[in-house]
Amino acid sequence: MKNKLLIYGCNGYTGDLISRLACEVGLKPVLSGRNISAIRQLASALNLESRCFDLNDTGAADTALTDVKVVLHCAGPFRYTAAPMMTACLRNKCNYLDITGEIPVFETAHSLDSEARRAGVMIMSGVGFDVVPTDCLSLHLHNMMPDATHLTLALMSKGGRLSHGTAITVAESLGTGSARRSDGHILNTLAGFSTREIDFGFTKKTAVEIAWGDVSTAYYTTGIPNISVYNVLPMSLITSMKISNFIAPLLRLRWVKQRIIAKIKSKPAGPDAQERESASSYVWGEVKNKRGAVMQSLLSLPEGYKLTSMTAVEIARRVMADDFAETGFRTPASVFGADFILGFEKTKRSAL
Repeated sequence: MKNKLLIYGCNGYTGDLISRLACEVGLKPVLSGRNISAIRQLASALNLESRCFDLNDTGAADTALTDVKVVLHCAGPFRYTAAPMMTACLRNKCNYLDITGEIPVFETAHSLDSEARRAGVMIMSGVGFDVVPTDCLSLHLHNMMPDATHLTLALMSKGGRLSHGTAITVAESLGTGSARRSDGHILNTLAGFSTREIDFGFTKKTAVEIAWGDVSTAYYTTGIPNISVYNVLPMSLITSMKISNFIAPLLRLRWVKQRIIAKIKSKPAGPDAQERESASSYVWGEVKNKRGAVMQSLLSLPEGYKLTSMTAVEIARRVMADDFAETGFRTPASVFGADFILGFEKTKRSAL
């Protein structure tokens, strides 16, 4: 009988937060990943079962997933790990969730829609800060303006810092530029050159276009054909993004990425408990239609990693309880609705 939740990559910064919160709400997950000693240590501390396997070992993966109903995949960079875990879930008829924000992973998940339907399972990538709040805001704005042709999102954080996993994912994408969706198609763009002044209601900030997951997912949630996502970053970093376009071949070299990753790993693993409690994040959204009408809205949110742990655990709980209508590839808001994000502490949505 398939009745277990398996969290893969639980020894990472975000995976650890998710595993601990899952225990607090009574989910009793199976902890998994490749780092046997770290996973067994965490499993022992939380009094949980552990199963360690490499994603490239199909036999071991199939054995580990025999009685698993839902996999919550937390081991990035997902551009390398998501596809083998997705295919393992399809082989073993497990529902698949992950916390990625990487556009290629969402597109891979979408390409597996028919296979997932035949297997009778759901594939849902982006059940964390990437992309639950942005997906919910996108659907909310679309509901207010069903004929919208353009969607723009902007992110801003106050306090906090990146985890090792997130920073390494950024490092792996160096030299690839940015992205937007235009007339339904994803286009690669130069990094750092598209900026916009965003009025968040309480402050105005300069934001730069980024290759955020909603370039993929918001299209499947809303059908809006033109989508751009921006992030508020220091001007020094925006300048570095511009320079990266001219040294892209160098940044894509494996040894360069490895040196950057080594430097990342020498720093703290991520924000500590006090930082997670004191920091906050915001998502601004705007839709336009062919007549030139404009509507804007703002989400005020907890710190990103705290929010990721809350949304990922809640979605895992709901999928374990069969609280979803359709199998196949799905996005968070398409299953749980635009107001799903409002069910978490310190979240507020307001019109601008």
